[in-house]
Amino acid sequence: MTSIRWLGHAAFEIEIAGKRVLVDPFLSGNPSSPLKPEDLQHIDVIVITHDHGDHFGDSVEIAKKHNSTIVSIYETANKAGGEGVQNCIGMNIGGTVKIDGLSISLTPALHSSSSNPCGAILSDDRISVYHAGDTTVFHDMKLIRQLYKPSIALLPIGGFYTMGPREAAFATALIKPKIVIPMHYNTFNVIKQDPEEFKRELKRMKIRGVKAVVLKPGEVFQV
Repeated sequence: MTSIRWLGHAAFEIEIAGKRVLVDPFLSGNPSSPLKPEDLQHIDVIVITHDHGDHFGDSVEIAKKHNSTIVSIYETANKAGGEGVQNCIGMNIGGTVKIDGLSISLTPALHSSSSNPCGAILSDDRISVYHAGDTTVFHDMKLIRQLYKPSIALLPIGGFYTMGPREAAFATALIKPKIVIPMHYNTFNVIKQDPEEFKRELKRMKIRGVKAVVLKPGEVFQV
């Protein structure tokens, strides 16, 4: 069974392939997070989509405490290594690493940062989870669908720094997951959004076969 727990903003705890994976663990200083780093159980892998503080977050502290492996773009992994993390895998877009039964692939994202932003696909060959990172919609999301066939997509809807509800609905149409979970909204006033508006946009676009699941911070979705 795969479980996905939203920790607010773009942070998720995902149990897949027998691993507990954190993505973008911005917990300290995150007003929407129900957890602090010290509340976490053992973390095997940390995936970082880019080096902005609200995504790089508490990665170093958590990785040191749990002896976690950090997977990210090469420069972001080097940053974590420079801060004392022992196990860092620095990849690039299009690359895949296998950690036991877990495959992690990095995908494009349209955003800014001092290192190349990315999204990530987590797969156990049964379920593929696509965390889009900070991005707007782009047509090559159709290639992500064709290459990785994500069952679940975690998409930002906050607007301002990323796509908003309308753009995220277009992204959903390109990716065609079975489940879509909105993220990266309501953490701060500038990205305040109603996730029900995202669901309304999906209906306006008559997107079939996709279930939108709106989580509250701390809630778990299982498949």
